[in-house]
Amino acid sequence: MNKTVLITGTGRPYALGFNLVRRYLEDGDKVFATIRRPSEALEALKKEYPEKLFILTMDIGSTESVNAAAEEAKALTSHLDLIINNATTASADTMKELPEFDLDQIAPAVNIGAVGPVRVIKAFLPLLKKSPEGALIVNISSEAGSIGKCYRTFYLDYGTEKAALNMLTMTLHNYFKDDPNLNIICIHPGWIRTNPGNTEAPLIPYEHAETLRRLFESRWHDKEGPVFITYEGEAYPW
Repeated sequence: MNKTVLITGTGRPYALGFNLVRRYLEDGDKVFATIRRPSEALEALKKEYPEKLFILTMDIGSTESVNAAAEEAKALTSHLDLIINNATTASADTMKELPEFDLDQIAPAVNIGAVGPVRVIKAFLPLLKKSPEGALIVNISSEAGSIGKCYRTFYLDYGTEKAALNMLTMTLHNYFKDDPNLNIICIHPGWIRTNPGNTEAPLIPYEHAETLRRLFESRWHDKEGPVFITYEGEAYPW
């Protein structure tokens, strides 16, 4: 059965979000792809899938923007089956250690990278609740958000936002615990070649998007398994 999917952070053709959009469209699903600014690549994809792809402009750092996008979506679909919160951020200081890091960069990162996905979940929850087969929410986290595995002396903004996202995911998992039609997980997606020049990253976005799509299918109704997982489906330390 084809699904209706919302994916955030989809504007860059070489990154994960865009390639998740491609994979779900190729599988016959209806996709809402969100962006903050115009994307030529996404517009080109829209021409290939005019009846299946819907582009929403949405800034997840703004409650007003997210709520407006949700209202737009409600006019275009009766329900959502899957939300993939892929959009994230990092400051220009993210690779700096404490003496050089501007600490005022942390709060904006948390607003976008942690609170942002929850804004999306809250605004689109009425559509998720109408999913005929039950809905899944996937928050794209990172191993950088694991406190138990933390080894870096940098990523003060990025690591903090992902740790906060993990906490919010678990809190919502508890909230949805008794609802058989809503499930939520967060995932460390692995080191993906989201920058064309980063040839060290082993995972190719288009290929890896299919790996993740199949993983999400396997976890759709599994509320007993681990909540924070790797792209191989294994539990990852909080």
